[in-house]
Amino acid sequence: MNGVEPASSAPLRPAAAVIGSGAWGTTFASLLAQAGTPTTIWARRREVAEEINAGTNERYVPGHRLPQGLNATTDLAQAVTGASIVVVAVPSQEARRVLEPLRGALADDAVAVSLMKGIELGTGLRMSEVLAEALGIDSSRVVVVSGPNLADEIAAGQPTATVVAADDEQVAARIASLCATGTFRPYTNTDVLGVELCGAVKNVIALAVGAAAGRGLGDNSKATIITRGLVEITRLGLKLGARPETFSGLAGMGDLVATCSSPLSRNQTFGRHLGEGMSVAEAAAASRGVAEGAKSARAVLDLARAHGVDMPITAGVVTVVEGAASVAQVTDALLARPRKSEGVHAAPSQA
Repeated sequence: MNGVEPASSAPLRPAAAVIGSGAWGTTFASLLAQAGTPTTIWARRREVAEEINAGTNERYVPGHRLPQGLNATTDLAQAVTGASIVVVAVPSQEARRVLEPLRGALADDAVAVSLMKGIELGTGLRMSEVLAEALGIDSSRVVVVSGPNLADEIAAGQPTATVVAADDEQVAARIASLCATGTFRPYTNTDVLGVELCGAVKNVIALAVGAAAGRGLGDNSKATIITRGLVEITRLGLKLGARPETFSGLAGMGDLVATCSSPLSRNQTFGRHLGEGMSVAEAAAASRGVAEGAKSARAVLDLARAHGVDMPITAGVVTVVEGAASVAQVTDALLARPRKSEGVHAAPSQA
């Protein structure tokens, strides 16, 4: 594939590369550039790369000028050549296919950063695991960024915080320092497992909240789904060895509330369309961008069942997405479940 040359006649050798030119990829690339790191975005389509080089990305980040120090190319190998930071922001179920051609191509000291929130279908792997496997690098060189980070608001300069997670605190701190701006505050964490599970499962819960809203249900119903959804996320995470405090933090409750509450959330919007009576195909066509909850729900459920964890809201989303039941039928089934103790630490059957 031929690359699109950056706008300048003598492009800088990139210090960072962002694989993916969607809303979050472009916004995070802008944060890196604002913080002083020259950054190259890889875009699939030539017209998107050309527009980024001209200073905008109206399809995914409408109404915003992109900062200096940011350029784009359609040549994937060119994008990562010389980059010390390689950020991956593609749909989770496409990550392996996109990344495998880069196996062995990263610099020996390069750090890979996952912005993705999902579980890979068929393998049950988290995105950091997919990234390490596909690129052929050690997990110690993989970082995860996750939190209440709606791209539209960040692009508009509204203040928010995020979590930068890595096995090594120093590696996490390095990436945090590169993306910190006056309005974007990163916190570090070494619980990569917990942070990733929060990011993956909250999309599924947001879809359920959206479906409830689409049916015309009110705030009590939505709050119930959010709260019990957090129980499901926490139960799975604790079973797999995550730290309890992660689930009450930015990557857990923070991201869950933002994604479930905001009309800017693709997952909430997708669910709302389903609740309004659209088919899955119609909801996908009407939703801007990829709704990761619809893509990853089955993988999350399979992972939970493999470890004996009951996740009834997640299971309900799967039946709707796979066409086995309507939103109304799932709602009725959840309400008809036997009454149990509320505790997160209950046995798997005590959902």
